[in-house]
Amino acid sequence: MSTPIIPWVGEKRRLAKRLLSCFPEHECYVEPFCGGAALFFSKDPSTVEVLNDINGDLINPYRVVKHHLEEFVRQFKWAFSSRQLFDWLKETPPQTLTDIQRAARFYYLQQLTFGGKVSGQSFGTSAVRSQALNLLRIEEQLSQAHLRLSEATIEHLGWQACIEKYYRPHTLFYLDPPYWKTQGYGVAFTLEQYSIIDSLAHSISGKMIISINDIPEMRQIFKNLHIDVVDLKYSLGSNRHCKRELIVRNFA
Repeated sequence: MSTPIIPWVGEKRRLAKRLLSCFPEHECYVEPFCGGAALFFSKDPSTVEVLNDINGDLINPYRVVKHHLEEFVRQFKWAFSSRQLFDWLKETPPQTLTDIQRAARFYYLQQLTFGGKVSGQSFGTSAVRSQALNLLRIEEQLSQAHLRLSEATIEHLGWQACIEKYYRPHTLFYLDPPYWKTQGYGVAFTLEQYSIIDSLAHSISGKMIISINDIPEMRQIFKNLHIDVVDLKYSLGSNRHCKRELIVRNFA
């Protein structure tokens, strides 16, 4: 098992064991909202695997780690944790960079940003753990990810287009869409889109698992699917919270 390489708001590492226990047999595994891809890196490989996200800055590092690992790692040979460097990279237009430089920029910002947010990024600080970048640790982690990504297909599609492209009876979709009324994902997600997810869950021939925040709007939208409620403890900065999440399935 490898570990996620990109910190991400709402990542599912703490929920991975519970979610993986819900997985049915499948041949093709697809994440239309891959984000930090915590489940992908936690699970055993499937025959076919697809990581997809509409965020091109996010998808680019996965492609670079898969195809250009050595050059990507080289970008961090002299890197260090710095608020000034963080702010400079944040203001650097990605379109002025090569794919490898753009991937390194995004990776650096996500490693150091508070809460894994992709929008409204701010330099994270901690009095309990080091923020230093460790080249040896980076190289080890990225090497594991390189091997894990070697057989995966990496797509840059809208989530609905991704589902329509890959749905088959033997496909399992895991959907982790932006949580309703939360911030930091970098994309707008309307209530109507959750209703489209619900419609697809009923109409496709494959299996679908959705994780979402436990609020009345989500319970109403997905009321005709199988819903499990999970209590989850998490922290953001120095704050500790308890919340409930929903695991929604289109199969028993």
